[in-house]
Amino acid sequence: MSTYFEKNIDQNKKSWVLFDAKDQVLGRLATQVARVLTGKHKPTFTSHVDAGDFVVIVNADKIALTGKKWADKTYHDHSGYISGLKTKTATEMMTRHPDELLRRAVWGMVNKTKLGKAQMTKLKIYAGAEHPHKAQKVVAYAAPKRIVARPTGSKKAAK
Repeated sequence: MSTYFEKNIDQNKKSWVLFDAKDQVLGRLATQVARVLTGKHKPTFTSHVDAGDFVVIVNADKIALTGKKWADKTYHDHSGYISGLKTKTATEMMTRHPDELLRRAVWGMVNKTKLGKAQMTKLKIYAGAEHPHKAQKVVAYAAPKRIVARPTGSKKAAK
């Protein structure tokens, strides 16, 4: 029995997928975006081939973080010089570059190789509701239904 390996996919065959980040939790949205970018949502997924689709994210400035992460979560950049470490909170990042929060979250979920960098070039993030990719026939992403397990009973309910 032989294993099927997908050949390099033509860029014209890739679809464009739209994500709306309004009131979405950052990490949960980033996992769905990374899955589409890498092509893991397709049955023809092959790890060494760029099979992912183009992703457009709108309303990046309306992303949600849980808990006290707006004040506690920090992002670090280093210039390479002595004392060149710059630290910013999530709130500061959102005011200056609202798209950078999502970009860094997705980058943390893709491979750190040439393939991962090529996949990240297919990610387009916009702070507002408008985007310039209407000619590409962007399709809204239908998130899979999440089945949340609820406890049937607890010790307090049994008393």
